[in-house]
Amino acid sequence: MPNLRTACPPGTCICDREQLLSSPDSDIRVLWLTREEEKRLIQRLEHLTSLADLRHMQALIYKQLGVVVDVSAGQNEVRTVMGLQIDVQARPGLCRKVRASIPAAIRRGLAANVNIVFELLDEGGLFG
Repeated sequence: MPNLRTACPPGTCICDREQLLSSPDSDIRVLWLTREEEKRLIQRLEHLTSLADLRHMQALIYKQLGVVVDVSAGQNEVRTVMGLQIDVQARPGLCRKVRASIPAAIRRGLAANVNIVFELLDEGGLFG
């Protein structure tokens, strides 16, 4: 069994880690994201190479952690990467800090390679 993420300090997080661990039939894959693994994931997301790479990372995050990450064009005009809609599904065991750091890392990765943003917008038919 892989190492599990250490508990957050009391009162600082609303991840319901203990509730997740107490239920015998719960999916604890999200707790496999230790702080070291989180750092590796963030670094990997900051160095995306293409839209296919982004989609691959989304699939890996879902397969290995059971967390859905949705990246799409926002409802309003997209002028910068801040206009993109990046949602990380809330679920028991997923820290609030991690739910904020994943979209931030994806935004940094997209800002470093704006061609991915154009591919993402084209995927929705903006340029097609």
